[in-house]
Amino acid sequence: MQKILSGQKCYEKIGGILKDLNVNKFMLVCGNSFFAMGIDKYFEGINIPYVYFNDFTANPKYEEICKGIEIFNNEKCDAIVAVGGGSAIDVAKCIKAFCNMKEGELYFKQELRDTEIPLFAVPTTAGTGSESTRFSVFYYNGEKQSIGPQFLVPEYAFLDATLLYSLPEYQKKCTLLDALCQAIESWWSVHSTDESKTYAKIAVEKIMNNYRGYIFGNELLATEEIMLGSNYAGRAINITSTTSAHAMSYKMTTLYGIPHGHAVGIGLPHIWEFMIKNPDKCIDKRGIDYLQKVFNEIACALGAQDALSGVNIFKKLLSELQITAPKSNAAELELLVSSVNLSRLKNNPCELDKNALCDLYKKITWENQ
Repeated sequence: MQKILSGQKCYEKIGGILKDLNVNKFMLVCGNSFFAMGIDKYFEGINIPYVYFNDFTANPKYEEICKGIEIFNNEKCDAIVAVGGGSAIDVAKCIKAFCNMKEGELYFKQELRDTEIPLFAVPTTAGTGSESTRFSVFYYNGEKQSIGPQFLVPEYAFLDATLLYSLPEYQKKCTLLDALCQAIESWWSVHSTDESKTYAKIAVEKIMNNYRGYIFGNELLATEEIMLGSNYAGRAINITSTTSAHAMSYKMTTLYGIPHGHAVGIGLPHIWEFMIKNPDKCIDKRGIDYLQKVFNEIACALGAQDALSGVNIFKKLLSELQITAPKSNAAELELLVSSVNLSRLKNNPCELDKNALCDLYKKITWENQ
């Protein structure tokens, strides 16, 4: 069972926990903002040896993860502390998963076994919820790869909202959209449960009720609520995984150089509207009536009366945040459609074939310019 600690400077309990676990040396996986926050001074004073690793990009590459594994093993580390956004936490998860595997073979093709290495996560963005999920995403030869064994959920997560203060406004917007989309997709997923839907509802309501104070006012209470909302969204997708909006976002991220949350956000309302207007494509075994009820529940959490009004509220949110779509040409449109792994759409509540994907990408990147 994961332990979640929250509050200002809650991460200062890490040193004591590491000592209780008899950790001899740990790897500190951190993002580029680590030193700007002043959190580095805490780790300098805990009297446990550690080694830094921050040689990775925003969309981590497999080769970068391999560098981290080499350092982890050469330095004989026995724990990992990740401080940063989703990328830092994802890299830390991969290092934990792969560090004991056979060299010379692709790590992610080998059997995943729990290495039992303690993993601590201190998120510095509110978006991925990675501090409470089992998933880790990275890229190999330009293609997205992911792993998700349950043992990759960090043993400890530390939620200090003040670490979000230094984020640029655009990054706040993108990570917030990622969390909101995660929650909505989890809510309508064919794998949703009562527990996951409860988490998703909490996430959507916290985000919608507090995004203005967080993004435009830097208000502490709003920021704390957004961080909790992101965490609940992470807990929701840890049960269900994400659906079509995420599956369709990855190529847009690499093709147009836009952040993940931006790419997911511009796609979700068009996908939702398509599903509302095509109930005959429902593949959720609980049926069309159930799915329409879920769509209305999501809309209600967004502050709308019905599903189509919910779509419009989401579109207005994008407009308020000044999040716009890139414009594609015919060749890029074909590339976007072909990039989607159809097997990743199996947990989407409505069937999306290649024709539907083409129509959707047109609406996202072509027609609505």
